[in-house]
Amino acid sequence: MPLPKDARIFVAGHAGLVGSAVLRKLKAEGYTTLLVARRDQLDLRDQAAVNYWFRANRPEYVYLVAGTVGGIMANSTRPAEFLYDNMMIHGTVVHASYLYDVTKLLYLGSSCIYPRQATQPITEDQLLTGPLETTNEAYALAKIAGIKLCSSYRAQYGSNFISAMPTNLYGPNDNFDLNSSHVLPALIRKFHDAKTSSRTQVEIWGTGSAMREFLHVDDLADACLFLMEHYEEPDHINIGTGDDRSIRALAELVRDIVYPAAELAFDTSKPDGTPRKVLDVSKLRSLGWSPTIGLEDGIRSTYQWFLSALQTDEVRGREAVPAAT
Repeated sequence: MPLPKDARIFVAGHAGLVGSAVLRKLKAEGYTTLLVARRDQLDLRDQAAVNYWFRANRPEYVYLVAGTVGGIMANSTRPAEFLYDNMMIHGTVVHASYLYDVTKLLYLGSSCIYPRQATQPITEDQLLTGPLETTNEAYALAKIAGIKLCSSYRAQYGSNFISAMPTNLYGPNDNFDLNSSHVLPALIRKFHDAKTSSRTQVEIWGTGSAMREFLHVDDLADACLFLMEHYEEPDHINIGTGDDRSIRALAELVRDIVYPAAELAFDTSKPDGTPRKVLDVSKLRSLGWSPTIGLEDGIRSTYQWFLSALQTDEVRGREAVPAAT
């Protein structure tokens, strides 16, 4: 059923890549009572503080998209942070949603939950069927715990909590810091920096052979609203395009958009991560949703946002931080 336009909707993680896109989508669709809390107002790792906030604000619908996130380097060097922060954030918000009778909650995980050697494309039923990719194991374990938490509250208390697993994301308000960003914003930053400093070579981590799927965050936000209105099942559901390409092909596309004169230099001493990761999105397609933003157009618009943000110091160049709200 469609959400009432005046429903009290909490976007947990509203300042991040995903949360800001969800907020934009809800505003564009005419929702009038949108609830947010900055990190300095609410530590989502603190159960007592979260309970107090829920009791005071009484959200009816919750988009749980907050978390500590980052790329291979950040995941590899700060596993304790990634595991602790994300488990606590998921735990406090889900439990408070149960305590204060939230009508429906959408929990957003990550495609890294699936085994490193999962059969491609990855169907939802491959969860917990094999070892995880070691470079982001801590983050993946926290996300898996979040899925199981939502399904456990459904089973024990009848809570209407659903879970969705998006593929790799990019778009406005992404993190472009080279120490903590994901591959696509990192590539945009690398090629831009090379262009502004007139360097001819751009270093790419790994062999370039790893295959990845990418979804524009505005498409994800559209899917999140769609699922909140149309999805009621206890099992999680994949969100993606169903198409992938190699990191080499991705780097060449970013180069052609940002700095065509650059040469690619692959550092094969660095890890590739999971060899291939593309989601089976047939379940979501069967419900009637599909993405609308092509990868080339999405990268072009993201780079234009990046250039504009550089002029106003809005580019998120900081490290991944706890309770990214």
